[in-house]
Amino acid sequence: MSKVDSGYSLPHGRFVNEFWRVGQKIETKFSKKSLLGDPEDYARIKKHKKESLENPYFYSYTGSEADQQLMTSIIVPIMVDDEFWGVVGVDISLERYYNIITQIRPFEQSFSMLISHDLKYIAHPQKEMLGESLLNDYETIFESNAVLSKIVDGESAFFIDKDLNGKPSYFTLSPIFVGESQMPWSLCMIVPRSVIVEQGNRALYISLLVGLIGLLLLSYATFKVLKGNIFKPINAITKVLHKLSLGEVSGDIQIEIKNKDEKGQIGHALSTTILGLEKKIEFANSIGKGNLESSFDLLSANDYLGIALMDMRQSLKKAKEDAEMRRQEDSIRQWTSEGLTHFSELLRQNTNNLEVLANSIVKQLVQTIDANQGGLFLFNDDDSENPHFFLAASFAFNRRKFINKTVLPGEGLIGACAIEKKTVHLKEIPDGYIEITSGLGGAKPNNLLIVPLLLEESVLGVIELASFNEFVEYQIEFVERIAMSIASTITSVRVNIRTSQLLTRTQQQAEEMQAQEEEMRQNMEELQATQEESTRKTSEMQSFIEALNNSSFVIEYDPLGFITSINNAYLELLGLKRDEVIGLHHSDKLEMDASTKREYDQFWNDLRAGIPRKQTNRFVVNGTGFVFQETYTPIKNEMGEVYKILKIANNITNLVDSKKFN
Repeated sequence: MSKVDSGYSLPHGRFVNEFWRVGQKIETKFSKKSLLGDPEDYARIKKHKKESLENPYFYSYTGSEADQQLMTSIIVPIMVDDEFWGVVGVDISLERYYNIITQIRPFEQSFSMLISHDLKYIAHPQKEMLGESLLNDYETIFESNAVLSKIVDGESAFFIDKDLNGKPSYFTLSPIFVGESQMPWSLCMIVPRSVIVEQGNRALYISLLVGLIGLLLLSYATFKVLKGNIFKPINAITKVLHKLSLGEVSGDIQIEIKNKDEKGQIGHALSTTILGLEKKIEFANSIGKGNLESSFDLLSANDYLGIALMDMRQSLKKAKEDAEMRRQEDSIRQWTSEGLTHFSELLRQNTNNLEVLANSIVKQLVQTIDANQGGLFLFNDDDSENPHFFLAASFAFNRRKFINKTVLPGEGLIGACAIEKKTVHLKEIPDGYIEITSGLGGAKPNNLLIVPLLLEESVLGVIELASFNEFVEYQIEFVERIAMSIASTITSVRVNIRTSQLLTRTQQQAEEMQAQEEEMRQNMEELQATQEESTRKTSEMQSFIEALNNSSFVIEYDPLGFITSINNAYLELLGLKRDEVIGLHHSDKLEMDASTKREYDQFWNDLRAGIPRKQTNRFVVNGTGFVFQETYTPIKNEMGEVYKILKIANNITNLVDSKKFN
């Protein structure tokens, strides 16, 4: 989307134009997708920038399950100046391959099937098997012959095993690559062994018959030749053959037979043989001197000696290549072992200084893998609202993109590497991303390697290395192994630093506590005097509460007006039990008109606002009238909030005219 809309800056999001046929009409739909992130298949093509032949799936254009077709999608990335802009995809029905696969039967009783990268039938002689999993039928057979992984990796395979009917059969698998797709198909052919054996026996019998006839003809021809004048040529040929039997091969033993009859043909054939032997000797001598690229022309397709010599040369070349490969592998193992040993010693140093350790790690890593520059970004989560990666150390680093030397999780290649927890190896570096500088100027590197520092699935940081040279596989594996050790060491260093800080802080606190100890001892006497005074006031307060309960009627309400406590004097006056009163509302049994209701609500709003209120009320209890002077006092907590209302009622009936209420 950012390639089309200049105001859109997120790395995901895309415009989608879809076209499909309905009858003779082409329908189209425009939509926006991936606004919350790229789906897995789209992200895969976006990352690898390769053509893709997708795994088969069922789809119905009508929406009816009965009209479902087995489909696949061919997807090609849209690249503009080597930059990914989007994809073009076409959906294709796979039903056409059913007719093709049924025609591939090179032998009687044989059959073929087309298999997808995810091990499903694309084409099968039984049409109802399309889209089903190969594992339902051949999992045991293919696993026992280690074939499943070869299908996925796009490799050929051949083995002999029993088919689904229990017949010994030949299984042949060949990969089918479409463009640069990394998900090849495979063509599998199954032929009963009995069919092959039967055809082989038939060919053997025919060969024996032809050979017998040829032998009879040869015997007859020999008999006719012996009848003529052939002893002289035969003697000459015999001498040459005798020398050949002694291993004497040179141009001096050539035979000159001018006759063009059978004897002349034999002589010519023998001369050709001698010339061929001389060339083979020259070839063998050249091979013996180490020239494994030398060659010669075979006398015929059945020149078995020449073929054997060519095979010998090929075997020697392979042995030389294998020896060179072993030498390289030994060199890589030695390089890796020495590098791990050196880094193991390096990581044991400066365990109390993270900055020095980080600089030594980056410098040594750049030098070890022959890179040109590198940086170590560590994760900082001290501020929970702003977690980020900061550039802890660098070597030959010149990056305009990281002026502040901080990277947010998910930001750019470093942030993406941290989120995905996977190594990133780029051979095409985006313009302006990074530059390697020297005294002669600057240039864009050819290779970029970004490796996360993982410890128990937690990303502690990211290593970034850039080079003009290509990073090879063993160098990448080495950096990944070192990254795990670096992550463990950084964790230990941070623990050491925090422990040292805690120790310093503890020592400071101990000194402060020692200074405060004297002050506390001085305050103890004052505290003791205060406690005695507090005890005296508590006793007075308790006496005051008892006097209040003995002389007045006391009720406590919560801020909503529900009774939470009542003293015994009030219960005796009302003639009720405590559980009959607790939980009743202040307005219980009160009848109020609209005006009275507003006054009542204002009364409680004032109390909840912390304003005390007084009322004089008349009550009739068991036929006796009472006049009470009531005081409502809001009680606040330490936060200044009203959490209960205390009502103290005093009987002033004797001070006013009392009346009977019926």
